[in-house]
Amino acid sequence: MSVSEMGAAPTVVLDAGGDSTIPIYVGLWEAISINNALNSEMLPRPITHDLIVELFRNFDITLDALHIDSLEEGVFYAKLLLRQGSRTEIMDCRPSDGIAIALRYRAPIMIEDTVVESAAVKKDDLPRMVDLKEYL
Repeated sequence: MSVSEMGAAPTVVLDAGGDSTIPIYVGLWEAISINNALNSEMLPRPITHDLIVELFRNFDITLDALHIDSLEEGVFYAKLLLRQGSRTEIMDCRPSDGIAIALRYRAPIMIEDTVVESAAVKKDDLPRMVDLKEYL
């Protein structure tokens, strides 16, 4: 959670190399799902991202990578790079959903250089960050 005098917001902080990061503000439920994936926690019933991963795996669909490919007017855009046999598909997705799915697949998360250039923030310039579980 990104915490400031203005309030708190669920935030995914991606390493952009060196002392740079890319903060992506996400919804609370997506943050919980991402946190579950990072900690290898499974709920008693599958949530949406678990269901998508199970569906892909049952149909032999491989997630090759998540590609965060653009930033327009403060909104990040991403694509899932999928493969089934010799067939490949690129699916548009919200970065928060893509991150939650990619973490479950242990798939790489790639960020377009132009996005890194325009969105990178020095680690020291981030607002105060609080672990999601501690915050909740």
